[in-house]
Amino acid sequence: MKFIPSFFTLNFLLLCLSSFLFFASFNMIIPELPAYITSLGGEDYKGLIISLFTLTAGLSRPFSGKLADKIGRIPVMIFGLVVCFIVSLLYPIITSVAGFLLLRFVHGFSTGFTPTGVSAYVADIVPFNKRGEAMGIQSLFGSLGMAAGPALGGYIGSAYGINPLFYTASFTAVLSMLVVLRLKETVEEKEPFQFNLIKLKRDEIIEKRVLFPSLILFLTVMSFGTVLTIIPDYSEHLGIQNKGLFFAVFTIASLGIRIIAGKTSDKYGRVPVMKVASFSMVVAMVIIAFASSKAILLLGGVIFGASVGMNSPTISAWTIDLSLDNYRGRALATMYIALEAGIGIGAVVSGFLFNNKVENFPIVFLISAAAAFVAFLLLIGYKEKKHPNL
Repeated sequence: MKFIPSFFTLNFLLLCLSSFLFFASFNMIIPELPAYITSLGGEDYKGLIISLFTLTAGLSRPFSGKLADKIGRIPVMIFGLVVCFIVSLLYPIITSVAGFLLLRFVHGFSTGFTPTGVSAYVADIVPFNKRGEAMGIQSLFGSLGMAAGPALGGYIGSAYGINPLFYTASFTAVLSMLVVLRLKETVEEKEPFQFNLIKLKRDEIIEKRVLFPSLILFLTVMSFGTVLTIIPDYSEHLGIQNKGLFFAVFTIASLGIRIIAGKTSDKYGRVPVMKVASFSMVVAMVIIAFASSKAILLLGGVIFGASVGMNSPTISAWTIDLSLDNYRGRALATMYIALEAGIGIGAVVSGFLFNNKVENFPIVFLISAAAAFVAFLLLIGYKEKKHPNL
């Protein structure tokens, strides 16, 4: 059928299903974590909930990128899912503040590995001129998981308590793992795992060819770290009982636009789409900063979701465009390092500035707006080549 993309094979469908389950797994617990760490006596450490997670993810990216190129995409995906499964089981057992923060640190290995393998796998099985569209569809399934996860987590947390929520997250990771095991490896000349593979040379950490899109990503996702850290408290302040509602709204808003943005970037280039995405992020952060009601906050969430929906598949496709085939994992790892750094710094800065004082809400989001505006200005001055890696 003509409306079904040629790359929409069984392997691609399984990968999308696995992405949905993976993102649902670790996102479903996020709305409840600020209240959970407060119940443990660690309310002053809310900013570390996200930043510790992203710190480990960022630190592990060079390793996951190299291993994805060497031992294959699937083992890298599986490792991240195993971490997600085990850590979610340990949250109810280790109940001190220090133990909780350690688990958040370890949990970050899941996103440090699995998405790197997933993106490299998509790039392997999709034609060059369809990358934006494919990344849009794949990220759409991930976004569905990000929407379903917090909404389901908010319900389970309020109805049954935090421990059943942790167990549900662990079970969801297992389901994702079972799907990945059905995939066929795409790296033809893979190497057996050896410990010397995790020794990194200086030129194996960062792929210089993708530094500019990575910088743009860093600046635009600082707002995401802010949202993850502050929105649960902001929602409560505005009288929204389900702390996952904002997350569901912005994620749903990002769904359809992902495919449109991906196809548009395939046709007209990555930079024009990124200009719209970054400016939309500025608008969203300003609206959220001055939200005085549930309706205005959710309006900001819709625009924020649209920006994220344009940003994610376009940056991924742009990174793959600029990368060499043999170092695709490294290039994607560089992109994800920027992603985790932006989210982590956004989380730390916003948590520090907020300091549990409601009068500090506006400044937190305006700083994120400023970072996104810098990205917009950089894109204005950038000259894009049509096929930079050919």
